Amino acid sequence: QVQLVESGGGSVQTGGSLKLSCVASEIFVSECTMGWYRQAPGKERTPVSNITPQDVTQYVNSVKGRFTISRDNAKNTVYLEMNNLKLDDTATYYCAADCNGRFWGRGTQVFVSS
Repeated sequence: QVQLVESGGGSVQTGGSLKLSCVASEIFVSECTMGWYRQAPGKERTPVSNITPQDVTQYVNSVKGRFTISRDNAKNTVYLEMNNLKLDDTATYYCAADCNGRFWGRGTQVFVSS
C-alpha cells in the first residue's frame, strides 16, 4: 500500500525557514511526479510545487524564489525547503504522488506568525 509520510512542519516567525520531508513507500519517487500542496484554514487545497521524473520543477507564483523542491532518490524522499516564510504560508502542507494514480499524505502543519 502506497504511503506518503510528511514531516518538518512547525511554528516559525515571518522570515524564517522550514524544510518539509515526504518519505514514500511502495512507490519510487524517482518514477513519479511528486508534489506539494497546501490548504489554509477555510480554503481549498492548492498546488505549491512539483517535480517530474525528468527533474522539471514548477512553483506557484507566490512561492517562486522562496521555496525549493528537491528529491533524494536513495532515501525515496521529496523535500520542500521554504525560506522567507510569510503569514500567508500558514497551512497544512500535503505531499502528493502521481504514479499510476494520485496518492496523498496526511499533511504537516506550518504556522507562520509575526
